[in-house]
Amino acid sequence: MTSKMWGGRFSTGPAAIMEEINVSVGFDHRLAKQDVRGSRAHCSMLVAQGIISKEDGEAIQGGLTRVEKEVAEKSFHFKRRLEDVHMNIESRLADLIGEPAGRLHTARSRNDQVATDFRMWVRAALENIDEELMKLQSVLIDKAEAHAGTIMPGFTHLQVAQPVTFGHHLLAYVEMVGRDRGRFVDARKRLNECPLGAGAIAGTSFPIDRHMTAEKLDFDRPMANSMDAVSDRDFALEFLAAGSILATHLSRMAEEMVLWCSSQFGFIRFTDAFSTGSSMMPQKRNPDAAELVRGKAGRIFGALTTLLTVMKGLPLTYSKDMQEDKEAVFGAFDTLELCIAAMMGMVLDMQPDPARMSAAAAGGGFAVATDLADWLTAKLSIPFRESHHITGRVVKVAEQKGCTLAELSLSDMQEIEPRITQAVFSVLTAEASAASRTSFGGTAPANVRAQVAAARERFLKVMP
Repeated sequence: MTSKMWGGRFSTGPAAIMEEINVSVGFDHRLAKQDVRGSRAHCSMLVAQGIISKEDGEAIQGGLTRVEKEVAEKSFHFKRRLEDVHMNIESRLADLIGEPAGRLHTARSRNDQVATDFRMWVRAALENIDEELMKLQSVLIDKAEAHAGTIMPGFTHLQVAQPVTFGHHLLAYVEMVGRDRGRFVDARKRLNECPLGAGAIAGTSFPIDRHMTAEKLDFDRPMANSMDAVSDRDFALEFLAAGSILATHLSRMAEEMVLWCSSQFGFIRFTDAFSTGSSMMPQKRNPDAAELVRGKAGRIFGALTTLLTVMKGLPLTYSKDMQEDKEAVFGAFDTLELCIAAMMGMVLDMQPDPARMSAAAAGGGFAVATDLADWLTAKLSIPFRESHHITGRVVKVAEQKGCTLAELSLSDMQEIEPRITQAVFSVLTAEASAASRTSFGGTAPANVRAQVAAARERFLKVMP
């Protein structure tokens, strides 16, 4: 049995293994909604340009309405022998309306058809992710406001560095996610050009109106070069690249949650809703959701690498290698959507332990050492490099005595720098340290509250 698509050229059907490797309807059926919409626009243009009759156009539109309803109701039967979503819809349309269905493909190739469908699908995916990321920012901002004054240790090299506030720490991720959203918005702007009408490679001799179809499908303009229109997938690569950076940010946040809820840190606790147990150790409460968000980043990176590898050696224009584009993108979208939802759930669920955080900031790693150095420079006019050296000697004495800087006696400090006064102790608490960081973008609780208000204004709206 030969294919209806190319039966005039071939006298026999494909080998079974050829059919197996060639079929794509198992995954590209996700483009059905976009395929129907693209066909509607193409049909309207063909009628407007007098390329097909009004009567045929009406028959096609009526049939597409029926197909659209079946797709929406999930009653549409996709057949593997028809290879892909496009031929399945065309075949069903022929069953419904007969001969006029064959006129729909006038001045159109599957090459420009799939490129158009795929762009519309990715465009919708970008919009969906932007909305979900805005919700994630919202719950992070709310949690940051609630903990604008909650003191915790900040880390560099995973060593205690300086006191910060938990709210300030959470707002760092709000900023990262904001840049992620910006990348998705930029990607949407660049992809919003319409390939429809580019044909297989060189355009068409029919008097089509590509600006009309572009407008009907909410594209900004038709793509300017027919070869570029059918052969490139940079819009999908950009989606995956932005998704990979987002996955990195989500993974870093998840890693911190794993650390924070460990018995060694004890900064947060998850309820049973976001914890799992052990089959052997009854005491365990495992942060599996965070670990899975961390682990699933690899899927996104893999999808990007897959499509880069597919595209890197392809001459212009279309090659069947490009059929490998959709599974990577679909899988990445599904994974990102799941990870964003899981992260929102964990942010809402996590219960901080302010006392544990504050104790770690006050006693661990001499977190207020920089405050001592700053005080020496500000109050005694000692050059900062010398203040840094003096503070290092003070830290060494405290370390030898097994106490914090605030627990050292004034005489201990004065043995190193005689000009130090009792006033120095006013800066040697974690609370005082955090409160003093009032520079723009700093961790002072007053700053955090202002940053919360600013973040709500900047981010809690759909990106333009």
